[in-house]
Amino acid sequence: MSASAPRPRRDTRGIVDPAELLSRVRFRRHVPAPELRPYLEHYWLMDWELPEPYASRLVPHPSVNVVFQRYGRPGAPTAAASAWAEVAGVGLGLFTQKLTGVGRVCGVQFRPGGFRPFAPAWPVSTWTGRRVPLGDVFPEEGGAGSAGTPAAVPAALPAVLSPDDDHARVAALDAFLLAHGPAPDPAAEQAMELVDLIRSERTVRRASRLATASGLSARSLQRLFAGHVGVGPKWVILRYRFHEALERAGSAGDADWAALAAELGYSDQAHLVRDFTATIGVPPTAYARAVSAP
Repeated sequence: MSASAPRPRRDTRGIVDPAELLSRVRFRRHVPAPELRPYLEHYWLMDWELPEPYASRLVPHPSVNVVFQRYGRPGAPTAAASAWAEVAGVGLGLFTQKLTGVGRVCGVQFRPGGFRPFAPAWPVSTWTGRRVPLGDVFPEEGGAGSAGTPAAVPAALPAVLSPDDDHARVAALDAFLLAHGPAPDPAAEQAMELVDLIRSERTVRRASRLATASGLSARSLQRLFAGHVGVGPKWVILRYRFHEALERAGSAGDADWAALAAELGYSDQAHLVRDFTATIGVPPTAYARAVSAP
């Protein structure tokens, strides 16, 4: 990557106990080709060699991901059956992935609203809460079938997963995406701008305010988000609000939870605690103690 190239973001928002994850896997992000940057957050690469199984947990962003993954060493008898690619729609709940042995993942995280120009035939809500084989969304890649079977291995899989060099993997991901778009889509641009507004402007706490800011009716706003983001504007507002609460809980064990609840737009501290406990499984104080422990 050249010295003048933009850098991917470095935050760990959405990762449950990021210090634990980063101590067990080699995780990094890379910037895509210039033509793809308006539509993508980044590429994310992960490699691991674990002496015992580990479960990673994530509160997903309102993003679609394309994920190429391999479990086991290349060339092993089961290598063909343990490598596959899939499209992961916006995840609605806590996502847990068990990692074992040796493995590799190369992922594409699209900006919320940025996936539709690459698969314009379907509204993005088609994939929400689902993980489907890559060939189901990009039939020209081949490999329709159940994830994890030889029939599900698409044409791009070896080019993405085989290189040990990060730049070669990034080049393969660039080539894959550029072969599939992006198709011009003004509605996608509008959806991405509105999600950026939600993410950057904390005063946008209600979908009605977003509708006013966009000049759209409430119904048109809902249709735009269903077609291009995959979830409604209220859901996106709540998810980014929760990411902020998760990050603050992980970095400040003595946080003023009542003040944080008010700052993030929760009705009161009890509302924040209920939301946090329902999503993560423990209240924020218990989570803060757990992630701060040696």
